[in-house]
Amino acid sequence: MLGAVRLYTAKHEDTLLDLARDNGLGFVEIIAANQGVDPWVPGAGTAITLPTGHLLPDAPRYGLVINLAEHRLYYFAPDGIQTYAIGVGRAGWDTPLGSTSIVRKMKNPIWFPPDSIRKEHPDLPKAVRAGPANPLGRHALYFGWPSYLVHGTNMPWGVGRRVSHGCIRLYPEGIEALFNDVPVGTGVQVIDQPIKIGWSAGELYLEVYPEPEQADELEREGTILSAAKRSNSDAYYKIRSLAGDDLSRLDWPAIRSALVERTGLPVRVTLRSHAQNGTE
Repeated sequence: MLGAVRLYTAKHEDTLLDLARDNGLGFVEIIAANQGVDPWVPGAGTAITLPTGHLLPDAPRYGLVINLAEHRLYYFAPDGIQTYAIGVGRAGWDTPLGSTSIVRKMKNPIWFPPDSIRKEHPDLPKAVRAGPANPLGRHALYFGWPSYLVHGTNMPWGVGRRVSHGCIRLYPEGIEALFNDVPVGTGVQVIDQPIKIGWSAGELYLEVYPEPEQADELEREGTILSAAKRSNSDAYYKIRSLAGDDLSRLDWPAIRSALVERTGLPVRVTLRSHAQNGTE
């Protein structure tokens, strides 16, 4: 487990958007953990869950691991693990899955809108120089895949949402820190894992994220209204496999609830043994 979930009591001036950025979270991420809370006026005294604890994704632990379903990037640095909220591609502009690497870095990058984007926005110039109108922000890490990169943004509200044309955007303070730490040649893995499972301190946890259509519902309605479309059969198989000798400890009601609610929070899905409860 990286980090820990925290609780916060909202003040009169708070919005979930501000709390998300202050705590390195994305917009959909904080909405999913606080479904039913007004994101713009949560209200003084409202208990807010900050989803700042994360199971690590199921991927080789080196370089950059970008989990699109989670709207989160992990950097397995030599001195520890860093994680950042990200914005990802919207419908029709999905970020490709697979492995690549960082081939170059640039401060104050110039944006050359590809023909596909200029067709959608014909008023765009052929080049946008560094400045407040540049959607790449002040730092960019370029993938080996043409036209795909990790960059900052001139619209921080888009972090943690499906609004880009396939690139990965970070908060300005996030991309600056990552830019300074990640060398050229660093490996990149782009994955799509809406369900993560793992052990922490002797307990099995399940972390389930909204599917893309559900993420859009969270933005519009503040809660998930539709059922997930993907089958959970793989998740059930992996839960049973990871449980191993602790299969009898599995809390199936908690598992089923997590798969329906999709809060993105790590949910403990093992029952405490008699010995842990002090009855043996």
